Amino acid sequence: MTSMAPLSGARTGWKGSQIDYREHGLHVFSEPELAEIEQALRHLLALPRRDFTEVTPASFPLERLGDYMTGLRDTLHNGPGFTLLRGIPRERYSADEMAWIYVGLGSYLGRPTVQSSAGDVLGHVIDVHEIEPESRGYRKGGGQLMHVDSTDMCDVVGLMCLRAARSGGASRIASATAVYRDIERRRPDLAAALREGYYYRRNAADGRHATRMQSPHRIAAFADTDGELSCYFVTAYIRRAAEHDSPLTPTAQEALREVERLASSPEFYLDMEFAEGDIQFLNNRVTFHGRTDYRDHGDWTRRRHLMRLWLRVPEWPPLPESQRFSTDEDQRMWKASRTPLKELPSTHFEEIRRKSAANSRATGSTR
Repeated sequence: MTSMAPLSGARTGWKGSQIDYREHGLHVFSEPELAEIEQALRHLLALPRRDFTEVTPASFPLERLGDYMTGLRDTLHNGPGFTLLRGIPRERYSADEMAWIYVGLGSYLGRPTVQSSAGDVLGHVIDVHEIEPESRGYRKGGGQLMHVDSTDMCDVVGLMCLRAARSGGASRIASATAVYRDIERRRPDLAAALREGYYYRRNAADGRHATRMQSPHRIAAFADTDGELSCYFVTAYIRRAAEHDSPLTPTAQEALREVERLASSPEFYLDMEFAEGDIQFLNNRVTFHGRTDYRDHGDWTRRRHLMRLWLRVPEWPPLPESQRFSTDEDQRMWKASRTPLKELPSTHFEEIRRKSAANSRATGSTR
């Protein structure tokens, strides 16, 4: 494998075909570090009950490991832009305890933000399409195209693996910086279209509980501010706006397809296998992510299950105005519908069981 050193990292880009995440982005917790995590968990659980949004380094104290976790902010910003933390013994902890560990570690990187109008801070990435037919894409199975999450709401996106698929389901990532620089070099016309950007449109549920359904101006897919590139590329929002009232020009369509083609090509992407207990953190401003197709269990209680965090990092420079769709008021409106700890795994599982039972009763009554 080629050394990461000459690639510099997130700001200059890397190609997945040239690096190995096990060499450049994997941290395996040592026994002393695991002991610190265990002690921090017990400290947190002994405190008065609090919501995920109220967990801080002070309530999840890590002595030496805390310095490493805080340092990850720089690794994600100036280094490769990704990390995979491995070694938490999944069999030792309940799903709820894993969630507390995850949120506790994440608190060293940034502040958690709500992810939708449902007020969820901890997202559950699991295929429950037959139970929630109208659910968003991360609640459905199969592969997922390359994208970033809402960049103006999320500087760092995290995933923790509670349960792996029967087979497949690797995390696929790519450097948005490398993809854009390649397009800029070969097709400056497409690069200009990407900088001009696209109109964005929310889904119906999120839009009804936000300041606006559609962006009043184009959102730059790529913006370069003081030499620092940032990417905002949510194809579902773009295509929804195009279908509604903002059709794409041929050049804008070609630019969209070229980004998708490069990010999904073996030259650019990097696959990371998830083991149960693994935690992945990505710089959402410059890292595309998706997933490979996978085989899952028929019983939803045994299916591939990841938990997602969106984190804002106050120490990072602000995004340019050309990449602002959502506002602080949108966050406030979405958070207003929040019930504390509604996404605790035990609570989430019980809600899915309730919906599944209700669906079964409804199906039975129509026969």
